[in-house]
Amino acid sequence: MRGLVSFSIVGSAICMFFLVALNFFLTPTLDWSIYPCIALLLWPLSMYFVYRQNLKQFAWFTSLVFLILLTVINLRETPDVLWVLYAAYPLVFWPVFTMLGRRAYTMTAAIIGAVVTSLYYALINIAFSPDAPWVIAIIFAVGWWPLSLYHARKRSFFAYSVQASIWVSAFMIGMNWAFSPSVVWAIYPIFAVVWWPLSMYFFRAKHHMHSL
Repeated sequence: MRGLVSFSIVGSAICMFFLVALNFFLTPTLDWSIYPCIALLLWPLSMYFVYRQNLKQFAWFTSLVFLILLTVINLRETPDVLWVLYAAYPLVFWPVFTMLGRRAYTMTAAIIGAVVTSLYYALINIAFSPDAPWVIAIIFAVGWWPLSLYHARKRSFFAYSVQASIWVSAFMIGMNWAFSPSVVWAIYPIFAVVWWPLSMYFFRAKHHMHSL
């Protein structure tokens, strides 16, 4: 394994030198070599952390590298739009939950993670685009985390279908109201989703009748 780490260091260094030289001689006015060099830098680093069996440090270091890279790109290329804030949260979220270990699989972690994620993107939504409440989609997505984890542990699949259908319906109504209130289209996907708990209910009822 140590030989593979050494090989990755030498190999990535040679490739980075070649790309920087190519960038300098062919397109000196365009700094494109920084992007593949960052990817090549992660090769020996990932090998090193795997060799040391320290994945938590790998998560922190990788997130920090990508966060710095995206910040530099944002400030250099499009300083008027701070899009790095949208990507910063998942880059911080990954190492934080890696540090939690087994506690990351608990309901407490799921609820806190979903709430913090929703609040973070809600603040960004209010700050940068208050006229378009796109945070509804983020809340809908992260809401599945605690909802699915709870019912998977309880093995309450019918209750899960009911609550999930309500959750999907609420999302469709929210999207309809927020983006196209003049056209009531939410009723169509809601009608389709309702068949999920209904089919489970009648399946259980039929199974119960046959067992009598």
